[in-house]
Amino acid sequence: MALRLKGLGVLLIVVLLLAACSYQTANDQVEAGSAGAQTEVATSTQTESAATNEVKVVHDQFGEVTIPVHPQNLVVLNSIYAEYLIEMGVIPQVVLYAPEVEAEYRPAYFKEHGVKTIEIDQYQMNYEQLLDLSPDLILTAGEGMEQGIYNELSKVAPTVALDANSEMDRAMPKLAAIFEKTKESEQILAKFDEQAKQAKEKIATAIGDKTVLVLRVEQNRYRYMGPKGGNSSLFFYDLLGLKSPEAIKDADVWFNPFSLEFLPEMNPDYIFLEDRTLKGYDTKESMENLKQSKIWANLKAVKNNHVFPLETSAFTSGVGPIGSVKLMDYVVEKLGQ
Repeated sequence: MALRLKGLGVLLIVVLLLAACSYQTANDQVEAGSAGAQTEVATSTQTESAATNEVKVVHDQFGEVTIPVHPQNLVVLNSIYAEYLIEMGVIPQVVLYAPEVEAEYRPAYFKEHGVKTIEIDQYQMNYEQLLDLSPDLILTAGEGMEQGIYNELSKVAPTVALDANSEMDRAMPKLAAIFEKTKESEQILAKFDEQAKQAKEKIATAIGDKTVLVLRVEQNRYRYMGPKGGNSSLFFYDLLGLKSPEAIKDADVWFNPFSLEFLPEMNPDYIFLEDRTLKGYDTKESMENLKQSKIWANLKAVKNNHVFPLETSAFTSGVGPIGSVKLMDYVVEKLGQ
């Protein structure tokens, strides 16, 4: 009996020793795993920090500028550029825009993509407001910008003033190069070109070689769009293939002032009539004088009810892969009536 109890005691000691060893081994493994996890987290954090702080040099309208490769607070001063970026998969944090001339669809479009929008006064630059936004990169169009404005923006944050205007074919590839989205840009432009081709064919089928005038009503004057004036002239007269009145076919100024007495010389088959929108701008009297004029009443387009309203924003700020297609659809719809 004593021997049996002694044997049981030895066995119990062995079991306890084995259990202790097993516990210590498991505890060591947990501690090792925890240490490994901490090391992985620290390494990941360091990698993310390094990526955030990574910079590169790009060229813009005014020379070279060093910018973050992965901006965390990108502020865009051109809502058209913001649309280009979003469609390429680059989401800016903030977009500034003037509500009076912003395309109707854009605020909802920006909200849908989680972009903060801030309303500003047209043609005004509020540097204190920009400072409060704490951007790490500012993006804007550089063509036509004064050096002094660029210098002030650069004091707020690294600023890229793109060496382009707002035209899609020029601006989007340059933006794509900065953000490494060239493939996406090419796909978007190819799709747009196909949409424009189809719109052009529909217009040609609908109106043939009939003439189209884009007429702007301003506060104290009238202007017509020159078919060779660049900017949106390219959209109407090149991209969509509209034919201008013979009397202005060589006009190379975007918008040309004229007197009402010149209207019979143009006498277009169709008119897109823009009531110019601008803060503090009143075109009511000019519009009334135009529509009460006998000259106006005798135009072919007016007699045939071929005068269609045109929003200022539709062809000034509302351009891009989204906006330009909307405008194409509108032109096709009206000329197809």
